[in-house]
Amino acid sequence: MADGQKESGSALQKATLVLDVLLESTHPESLADISAKLDLPRQTVHRVVRQLEELDLVRRDFARDHYYVGSRMISLSINALQSAARLAPIHSVLKQLVADIGETCNIGVLERDEIVYIDRVECDWPLRLQLSAGSRVPKHATAIGKLLLAHLPSRTRKRILEAAPLASLTDNTITDPARLEEELKRIRRDGFASDGEENLAGLIGLAVPIHDGDGRVIAGLALHAPAARMSLEAAEEELPQLRSAAAKMQREIQNLQNDGRDEEFGTTKSDASAAD
Repeated sequence: MADGQKESGSALQKATLVLDVLLESTHPESLADISAKLDLPRQTVHRVVRQLEELDLVRRDFARDHYYVGSRMISLSINALQSAARLAPIHSVLKQLVADIGETCNIGVLERDEIVYIDRVECDWPLRLQLSAGSRVPKHATAIGKLLLAHLPSRTRKRILEAAPLASLTDNTITDPARLEEELKRIRRDGFASDGEENLAGLIGLAVPIHDGDGRVIAGLALHAPAARMSLEAAEEELPQLRSAAAKMQREIQNLQNDGRDEEFGTTKSDASAAD
């Protein structure tokens, strides 16, 4: 391999390692922290971070001189999840879940202050809410939204919830931050979230988490149904099927992660340091 190709590969690997640190962290990281975690010279990390910042893959908290993932990285992550969700094994699990339960089910992720549906399968009932993959719904008034908020680091959750008032969408929407925080505690305790006509009058929902191979909650799996056809109590009877489907999806995601790791550049963190 030519020297130029080696240098390019080394630079790409270092950028990937830096992004891994920021994606896995629950808070912004300083240059010193990133350098220590990767065993790379601080000057090298600074150069890589500046390049990533120019591409909006990384953003800087100027007040504290710390770094976190940028909006472009978030968009890329969501696109990757969308691609994974549409792969035959995961989409097939979603289709089978809808066939078993008889109600619409979807997979959603948190993007900034909204929930994005990355895959959705509609039921066959004439009475149903039709939304497509890519649709966006509120974070504080949906089952998936509350589920994902509940599993965010407390500092991140506080920043998101304080960014704007909690809009009242129906008579049942939780608009008081303190009351919502209590609801999120219950969700963490019970392992599922519910939507009792909080986003749309006449529509209920229930959601369970989907974890990645490292145990992080990366998405939610939810069912939706008209309240006239299914009560929240009846929806909770479907929790075993929802959790079983989520576990199958988690295994597929873990397989994708393991395949990706097996096909990475092939050098270790210490190799990257030595190449500097």
